[in-house]
Amino acid sequence: MITLAGLFFVVTSAPAQEVPQQIQTLSAEDEAFAVAEALEEDEEPMPQIADPLYYLNKGFFHFNDKLYFWGLKPVAEIYRSVLPRPFRTGIRNFYVNLKMPIRFVNCLLQGKTDRAGVELGRFMVNTVFGGLGFWNAADLEPNLSEPPDEDLGQTFGSYGIPHGFYLVWPILGPSTLRDTFGRVGDMFIDPVTVMTPDASPYLNGHEQVNRLSLNIGDYESIKEAAVDPYESLKGIYLQYREKELKK
Repeated sequence: MITLAGLFFVVTSAPAQEVPQQIQTLSAEDEAFAVAEALEEDEEPMPQIADPLYYLNKGFFHFNDKLYFWGLKPVAEIYRSVLPRPFRTGIRNFYVNLKMPIRFVNCLLQGKTDRAGVELGRFMVNTVFGGLGFWNAADLEPNLSEPPDEDLGQTFGSYGIPHGFYLVWPILGPSTLRDTFGRVGDMFIDPVTVMTPDASPYLNGHEQVNRLSLNIGDYESIKEAAVDPYESLKGIYLQYREKELKK
């Protein structure tokens, strides 16, 4: 559950924890940490995938890039100047804890009952002893060490369903046909969407701005180092997804 502009979508997306979650960008798995890790461990050949909508995808890539620099980054910088980092970290932890059902259900769908148990245990401990998840109290329990993030796109992949073709969505960022269907399916078990459908766009937007405020500068560094930012983003996204699938 990433991954909002260009590589930033990979950095902040989807399904989100401090270490990559679902690179979904505004969405991403979320995160500059995911990107850095993928780059450092780039020992395998870059995954190959069809890109029949190349020109449309690249247009959306540039749209997302401008949206990041002209909109999201300035908002995140103001947000960061107003709210101290410990509060922003707590808010990020709260959202991660709140979206436990997505990870829990997908663990079960993949037959990872041990990881599902860890997810449930972390949720109970963090909710009761961590102030609804603002503090990761479960980190103090060795048997509740945080498992890899899971989402429906990964579940489909574990069933042998291929990526299909590459996609870049406005605002949401990089994806594939398989991950797009997975994202839609995850919405039906996302507490934010289920419990507050009218407010969910605002809450999801706040979550992403909060997460971006903790990682300002990461997207810029990666973009500057890339010969072709579009192709680099695609490669990093696919490598990250393959890496998560193998966990």
